[in-house]
Amino acid sequence: MRQSTIKRPVTLEGVGLHSGKQAKVTLSPAPEDTGIVFRAGDDRITAAPESVVNSHYATTIGKNGTRVGTVEHLMAAAAGLGIDNLEVRVDGPEIPAMDGSAKPFVAVLAAAGRNQQSARRRPLTLPGPVRVGNDGRWIHIFPAPAFRISYTLDVDHPAIGTQVLSWAPSTERSFVDDVAPARTYGFLKDLGILRKNGLARGGSLDNAVVLAKGGPLNGLRYRDEFVRHKILDLIGDLALLGRPILAHVVARNGGHTLNVELVRAIQHILGIARRPAGAALSVLPRVPAPGLAAI
Repeated sequence: MRQSTIKRPVTLEGVGLHSGKQAKVTLSPAPEDTGIVFRAGDDRITAAPESVVNSHYATTIGKNGTRVGTVEHLMAAAAGLGIDNLEVRVDGPEIPAMDGSAKPFVAVLAAAGRNQQSARRRPLTLPGPVRVGNDGRWIHIFPAPAFRISYTLDVDHPAIGTQVLSWAPSTERSFVDDVAPARTYGFLKDLGILRKNGLARGGSLDNAVVLAKGGPLNGLRYRDEFVRHKILDLIGDLALLGRPILAHVVARNGGHTLNVELVRAIQHILGIARRPAGAALSVLPRVPAPGLAAI
């Protein structure tokens, strides 16, 4: 299978979930072996594990003091549609929340069309299993012939409880229908402290499922929308590897911080530095990685 990019530039605008500020994003075609690159001001930030500067409630990448927040839903949309190379011009502090899911990003990328490129896509494979996390919150990843995520979300709230879903992208449509529309969610009781800490300032019933004590204040798109959104976030964070991965990911109660720990663990165990998809391998010294356990 060959790499792909979009055919023409497309733009979308909206309010940032955490900053509450207006943001504009222009997505443009990029040459083969580029990966996904964000441009903010004069800085060019490659979407990669080493570019992550914050993973508290969202994934933020940065360079030279410039930051682009909440990249995970756009990253998931590109990965779900098989788009390898993309330039993302960002005017604002973060990617717009849109409706809180990847669905609007899927729509605008689909409208841009797709251009197949000459370089081959080369998926990553693992030499063995990897585990990150602890007893209650963990992610295991195992070598497999195809990509799959099996996720357990266990939350003490009547609208969530225990939700379990095992999903594999049998077709591109399965991502578009089963995962992309799942929205981010939050608890009404936490809103005050989140905003006090500079988070969720743009959050509303238009871009998140808001949970009160008795249940959601707005309707659900799926009965198990919460675990589906966790899968969506994990897809977006795994896309920081820059190449698709053939593996079975088994997760329980993860989040962006654990997702980023996983991608860094994968990067380490493969002994590779971040590089374009078709470039030569660059080997890192194999030294013990804190917080990384192979199983």
